[in-house]
Amino acid sequence: MELNSYDEWSQLREVIVGSAENYVSHERELSFDLFFHDNIANDNPTKSEWYYPRLSSRTGDTGRDGRRVPIKQRYVDELNEDLRGLVDTLTELSVTVHRPLDVDAATSEVRTPAWSASVVPPLNVRDNTLVLGDEIIETPPMIRSRYFETQLLKPVFQRYFQQGARWTVMPRPHMTDASFDLSYVRGPMTAGGPTEPIEDPQPSWCDVGLEMMFDGAQCLRLGRDIVANVSTVNHALAADWLERHLEGRFRVHRVDALSDSHIDSMVLALRPGTLLVRSRDVADKLPAPLRSWDLIVPPPPERDNFPSYDDNDLVLTSPFIDLNVLSVSPDTVLVNEACPELMRELERHRFTVVPVRHRHRRLFGGGFHCFTLDMVRDGGAEDYLG
Repeated sequence: MELNSYDEWSQLREVIVGSAENYVSHERELSFDLFFHDNIANDNPTKSEWYYPRLSSRTGDTGRDGRRVPIKQRYVDELNEDLRGLVDTLTELSVTVHRPLDVDAATSEVRTPAWSASVVPPLNVRDNTLVLGDEIIETPPMIRSRYFETQLLKPVFQRYFQQGARWTVMPRPHMTDASFDLSYVRGPMTAGGPTEPIEDPQPSWCDVGLEMMFDGAQCLRLGRDIVANVSTVNHALAADWLERHLEGRFRVHRVDALSDSHIDSMVLALRPGTLLVRSRDVADKLPAPLRSWDLIVPPPPERDNFPSYDDNDLVLTSPFIDLNVLSVSPDTVLVNEACPELMRELERHRFTVVPVRHRHRRLFGGGFHCFTLDMVRDGGAEDYLG
């Protein structure tokens, strides 16, 4: 089918589901710790030492100082098992599932002229691509390890392009120390975390100053309207680009720091007129027309909903990660089977809930919405915000 995806809820026809093959480690370098620092600081209170390896020179000195944090193989095996269950569930619901290329086991790092970093597989495929109508937009990455991740989705993108889709790549950042807006980790709302080590960013021969960095998961798609979360200058520059590029086709509505980056565990549109939100305070930051929509606020997650981990396991998400659900239609939602409270609340609002297993979402930074990229839905360029 031809590419067509304008919203988060209309009947899903085709989707990409990510891959976790050959996921072996996280690398604690500047971009990773900056992206995850709130959750790491809050959920791993014993890990108080923050270390930022400096950028490598052309001599080949990576400066990483052995800061790769290994992931236990049993977690990866269970994640792959759960991903296969997600694919099977979507297939049973008559959704066509595409998969990215797997990372080759021999590929241990990505490298640019400015730095190198360990590579991660294309698991959270929502992040580095924004699909708007008939256009694929590859967004400028926020984590160095993921710099070339969309290369692994190219076989799928190529097929849609051959069927008539537009295909655009936003400007790629150098991602040197000087590229990152550090203001949000210096503010009063981010006590703890890596504030001190990044007070003195190191120069690089290819510095250009602050650059656009932005993930597709910072956007809520509502027909011809896009709600975009902007928390840093990096995000704002990318929003500027989106507004210019999409002028006349889509309207971009900026919200100020709804979260540090992604918003799909803060707010999701389940159908026209209904939002799933972490709290009622979320609505206060949304565009005025959305504040009158019905809000579903589930009970706080229970501690028993999550596995227990060892002290050396790096927890990357908040306990609200399971709000990261996937709508298959305006009435049907895929929900983590470990969340009975959320399932009951959605059923109370007359949704059909399809439980799917996903055990280690907090170790791998994503839920069902993160793991998937909608390529074909029935919806169109409707006007929901006026």
